[in-house]
Amino acid sequence: MPSKVHYFDLLPHEFRARLSERAIGYLPLGTIEWHGEQCALGSDALISRGLFERAALSLGGIVFPPLFLGPDSASLQADGSTLQGMDAAEVTDPNRQLDGSCYWIPKGLFFQMCEAILMQAARAGFKCIVADGHGPSRGAWGEQSDEWEKRFGLKLVGVSRDLQKTWQSQTDHAARNETSLMMALHPDLVDLEQLEADRNVWPQGVGGEDPRDSTVEHGGSCLDVSLKALSEHLAALGV
Repeated sequence: MPSKVHYFDLLPHEFRARLSERAIGYLPLGTIEWHGEQCALGSDALISRGLFERAALSLGGIVFPPLFLGPDSASLQADGSTLQGMDAAEVTDPNRQLDGSCYWIPKGLFFQMCEAILMQAARAGFKCIVADGHGPSRGAWGEQSDEWEKRFGLKLVGVSRDLQKTWQSQTDHAARNETSLMMALHPDLVDLEQLEADRNVWPQGVGGEDPRDSTVEHGGSCLDVSLKALSEHLAALGV
């Protein structure tokens, strides 16, 4: 039977055992937003949770529940509506509210949520927290990591600060990288047939390489490279 690695699945004795082996927590950062016509709206958290599950199984540690609420850009329109995130991107033409996007919060509230989680994680006995997922959440985590390490006595790991050169997970928005990762982790939540067959028509709200070139193999390779990078970084930190 596979090891249990998700925090909410663990019985107390299982929690104590995993924490004593390696006191690392993995925090998936997500939101609910448009990821093209082809991917599930929760793709950010689904990808980061899936990658961290593999990390915990191979490297040790415990996967926290995904933090779905996250920051993003927001712009008030003349009609009083607000465009958020990919609504106002160059690849969304015309700019408009994309179907299903939700769960946006101001960056300050996101910081407060992260700080509460870190305070409780330190209290529970964790020594290191790794976080990644939704792009704006990834960036916000990186912005505050230096300060949070000092405040909470934890070692923190984030892609924007620590792994930018080697990381290959969630490097685009709903394009070849994220779509391939979803195909490798959650094939039942991807449907490439929803994309326009005509290569001259660019998929709306998609930024990066063409998602129609996505494959399970590419997604698996990106996961392997990212896990190797994370393993080496954690070893260098001595955790």
